[in-house]
Amino acid sequence: MENKKILLIDADSLLYYEMNAKSLEEATANIDKRIDSMLKAAGATSYAGFLTLGKCFRYNIGNKCVYDNAPYKYNRKGGVRPIIFYALKEYLQQEPYSFIALKGLEADDAVGIYAQIAKDEGYTPTVCSPDKDVLLQIVGKHYNYQKAAFVTTSKVSAEKFLWKQTITGDSTDGVPGIQGVGPKTADKLLETSNSSFESAQIAVTEYIKKYGLREGITRFAETFNLVYILRSEDEGTRITALPHISTLLTSKLIPNVETSNDFSDTEWT
Repeated sequence: MENKKILLIDADSLLYYEMNAKSLEEATANIDKRIDSMLKAAGATSYAGFLTLGKCFRYNIGNKCVYDNAPYKYNRKGGVRPIIFYALKEYLQQEPYSFIALKGLEADDAVGIYAQIAKDEGYTPTVCSPDKDVLLQIVGKHYNYQKAAFVTTSKVSAEKFLWKQTITGDSTDGVPGIQGVGPKTADKLLETSNSSFESAQIAVTEYIKKYGLREGITRFAETFNLVYILRSEDEGTRITALPHISTLLTSKLIPNVETSNDFSDTEWT
């Protein structure tokens, strides 16, 4: 029987984890080991990987500039990255990996979109990422390759996490949310909600209480669009052309790799 298990890899963090390696050979070997460990952990033989190249559609969401004068990811450190970073980006786009970037989308969105496409096509996808936004906002069984551990996210918990982020924002990406409202307060606000609709009502009400009707609704909509990970083919095709999933998959296992689950990297991003 054909193995229909596939990995969908959010590959951006692979570059950051290895960009300070002593040599390119060491960095590529570590990436090979990590991808091989993902395949073995999930029991999959096929995978597709995604990278973020250039600015995504979120940079065009401009209302934040009106109220806060702070565009999307304004707080990320600039500067020139080590040359290994760019070499690894090229490495992952070549065979056997052939990872791709989709114009206007972040890798987060790509795995979210293709997770649903994969299910529709009869595959069993495992999303691989260390990013809490991906792991906790997309429904399914995922693999955190920074922790070497599986994470299962239900529909209910995914919806609660989305609305929690809409209320609190995302400091990693420079999204402020409601000033003065932290995760514990957001959890308390949402604890009585029984549906995504009720959670949305709670979130928009809190924005209006804080900022007034016009600004509150504007900030609510802006924050939602900044934190929401795309997850359907229709959402993706409004931004860019989406290749058929069968053209993205490779079944070539990584040869001659000794794998280990002893990975020590930064915390979730």
